Amino acid sequence: MSGWLLPRDRDPVGRADRPIRITVDGEPVTGIEGQSVAGMLLAAGRTSWRTTRSGAPRGVFCGIGACFDCLLTVNDVPDVRACRRPAVDGDEIRTQSREETT
Repeated sequence: MSGWLLPRDRDPVGRADRPIRITVDGEPVTGIEGQSVAGMLLAAGRTSWRTTRSGAPRGVFCGIGACFDCLLTVNDVPDVRACRRPAVDGDEIRTQSREETT
């Protein structure tokens, strides 16, 4: 699935990570079960996924759900905080602009 996951039989820690895949704006993103949506996006090299009214990019700011910089739409539910939402295999995610937030 991806080259960065160690095969289970060679992992010295003995973790049994289960790979998952989500779709972000139509593009596949891979990660491991238990990661937050924000964690998967950051690991994939995406540092922003929302824009403000002025067009400024936003992504993770506080990382604990206190701010609203990491909002996105998950499975047609808008204004989901990416830092608080565990990714689920098959999630369909869309980025948002400021005008789309409530």
